[in-house]
Amino acid sequence: MKRSGKKVWYSHRGTVIVFIILRALVVLTGVLSALRGDYESVFISVITFFLLLLPSIISRKLRIELPSTLEIILLCFIFASTILGEINKFYVRVPHWDTVLHTINGFCFAAIGFSLVDMLNRHERVSLRLSPLFLAIVAFCFSMTIGVLWEFYEYAGDRFFVLDMQKDTVINEFNSVSLDETQNNIPIHVSDITDVAVIHSDGSTQALGLGGYLDVGIHDTMKDLLVNMVGAVVFSTIGYCFVKQKGKGKFAPRFIPRVLTDGEQEENRETKEEQDITG
Repeated sequence: MKRSGKKVWYSHRGTVIVFIILRALVVLTGVLSALRGDYESVFISVITFFLLLLPSIISRKLRIELPSTLEIILLCFIFASTILGEINKFYVRVPHWDTVLHTINGFCFAAIGFSLVDMLNRHERVSLRLSPLFLAIVAFCFSMTIGVLWEFYEYAGDRFFVLDMQKDTVINEFNSVSLDETQNNIPIHVSDITDVAVIHSDGSTQALGLGGYLDVGIHDTMKDLLVNMVGAVVFSTIGYCFVKQKGKGKFAPRFIPRVLTDGEQEENRETKEEQDITG
């Protein structure tokens, strides 16, 4: 029997259905973007098309099994952040869209961090044995590190590419030691701000009509890190209970990546080869 050369990226039925639907929507978005001459959206669509393979690649390279629920969350997260968020402007049009995605981001990367350390925990050649508590802490720290690196990326985009990834917040009061004329590092409180006026180099003045003072990014950054922490804490707690109970229960395994044994890896390899042949 001749092999078709077709590669099976996902094996869970639910994941396959979601994968096919999302890929079709990505292709449709790319085609429509090309027809209206929006080549930036075409580029994002192409990137997303391949990013949807990322969970499968992670699973293969790390030799772990991602539960169907976690795979679907990851696929939907990729689609929601790029196609919906960037191309369809959900970051602006849908309230708290960015907040929800950062929360999911914290959850998912805690899962990846958990599986990485759990893999070392189970490896015969590595003398690493972490308790359930330390395993949860490492997963939490891994997720927060990714969150911080993402904020660095947003800052770099704003600083060097004239973007606005760190969204602004309108506030009505602030404290600043820069306004202390005595230079004694005393924070000066400014309140009841109703508008901001910009004085240009030619002396002209422009009132922005914001209804307050424009904070350029710090509130957005701290909010993103806070909700990332919430997602990381939620998964780390699930992971801790899972290890503490020695893998018992039905809820936690839906989100916990599982390290495959050598026998399971060989069995999966044979199954995928059969699927490639019959596909």
